[in-house]
Amino acid sequence: MGEIKASPDYNWFRSTVPLKKIIVDDDDSKIWSLYDAGPRSIRCPLIFLPPVSGTADVFFRQILALTGWGYRVIALQYPVYWDHLEFCDGFRKLLDHLQLDKVHLFGASLGGFLAQKFAEYTHKSPRVHSLILCNSFSDTSIFNQTWTANSFWLMPAFMLKKIVLGNFSSGPVDPVMADAIDFMVDRLESLGQSELASRLTLNCQNSYVEPHKIRDIPVTIMDVFDQSALSTEAKEEMYKLYPSARRAHLKTGGNFPYLCRSAEVNLYVQIHLLQFHGTKYAAIDPSMVSAEELEVQKGNFSISQEEQ
Repeated sequence: MGEIKASPDYNWFRSTVPLKKIIVDDDDSKIWSLYDAGPRSIRCPLIFLPPVSGTADVFFRQILALTGWGYRVIALQYPVYWDHLEFCDGFRKLLDHLQLDKVHLFGASLGGFLAQKFAEYTHKSPRVHSLILCNSFSDTSIFNQTWTANSFWLMPAFMLKKIVLGNFSSGPVDPVMADAIDFMVDRLESLGQSELASRLTLNCQNSYVEPHKIRDIPVTIMDVFDQSALSTEAKEEMYKLYPSARRAHLKTGGNFPYLCRSAEVNLYVQIHLLQFHGTKYAAIDPSMVSAEELEVQKGNFSISQEEQ
């Protein structure tokens, strides 16, 4: 099903990057699945957190491109957690297990909200060095479902899938975006009832980000100008919350720009990580960084900004 799943890139990714399964909680049914690619010498990698419908492999285009340029990248799939505190505690244990003191986080939608909550949770002993928030939000009340959040666990899988699919683009989209939606529908189908119910619970239970706890963290806000599940109000709220954040705007990309506009997304990710090159928090192997390369990237970046 779908062009992406049949693409040589995806098949190459699946055959060359192993999926690891790690248990860090006392409950051995809580399994983190992850792809860890790029140089192990990097101690502050970039970690990708997926949206409600996503699995770790939805970021395969970022993994392939960024590791090719010398970055260490980890893409995760979370176990079943029912509240934000439980998730944050599990994620902290995972970082301890991977022996990572600090990390950069790229979170898409729910993944971005959880990234902010984790930065907030660890603010006294910081574990998050920077954030890239893609189509994300800072307050779950925007979905107007806080009252149903406690009943998702009772619902059958087909009803939960229907709720998630309700947020996917339904209007006409270009073929690349249509392929991305197909791929995400396929990924959604692979999730079980408890996985989906727990993610929807995390997405909708009453919670918001406390910005004063994470105001010193460098942030890039990445969003799209075309139709996505995120309202204009939710985007404005993010800009207000992070007034000094860099903004990475994509003209189009819908809900899943990391799949259908991966070249632009990967460029913005590099621009974000550029500020840490040459420090101990660099996510890239220093031998892979050349001054000329960086100038080219900066040039590309200013061109893309001018176009917008």
